[in-house]
Amino acid sequence: MPAPNLFYPLNEFYEEAGLPLPLVTRVEPDEIPEPCRGILVHDLDMTPTLEGTYSGTIDLRVLEYSLRENVFSRQIVLTLREGGIVVLFGAIKIYLDRFPDKARSLILEMKQPLGTILATEGITHSSHPAGYFRVSADGLINSALQLTNSALLYGRQNVLSDSSQRTLAQVLEILPPCSYIESVASGRRQL
Repeated sequence: MPAPNLFYPLNEFYEEAGLPLPLVTRVEPDEIPEPCRGILVHDLDMTPTLEGTYSGTIDLRVLEYSLRENVFSRQIVLTLREGGIVVLFGAIKIYLDRFPDKARSLILEMKQPLGTILATEGITHSSHPAGYFRVSADGLINSALQLTNSALLYGRQNVLSDSSQRTLAQVLEILPPCSYIESVASGRRQL
């Protein structure tokens, strides 16, 4: 049976689209194969982690979004600027009233990943992974990650907090297949 809380906040986009949730299973960090484990299991922001993994700049593409009472929900993919390769699919719920005006404006522009905005605007925050999971890729995930075959993928739920421990954002992050990451990352390092 799917575990909706384990898939939050992406489960809300599934519900709005009338789609059944894919099979999601909680896993321990040591059950995640490399290189996925190295990308997921840490208390750092995902954007700079992906930029380090792929030796390139990460861009944001918003697939769906909604704004309700200062809560900005987005279904997104992160891509490599060079080549447009999709390196992450997920959803994020951002609490806009907890950001300074300039950062809030940048978030609403939907041109940069939140991790980039946090870094460039010097917003003190911390990252708190709330759980790791394995998911059977369905049509929505395959489409977002540009996959053609069903695969078991790994991801995490993460909470970003400000210096007062107020939640800035709740994030669900799903990586492409580990073998794909390895081939793309090693190919980019050889360039």
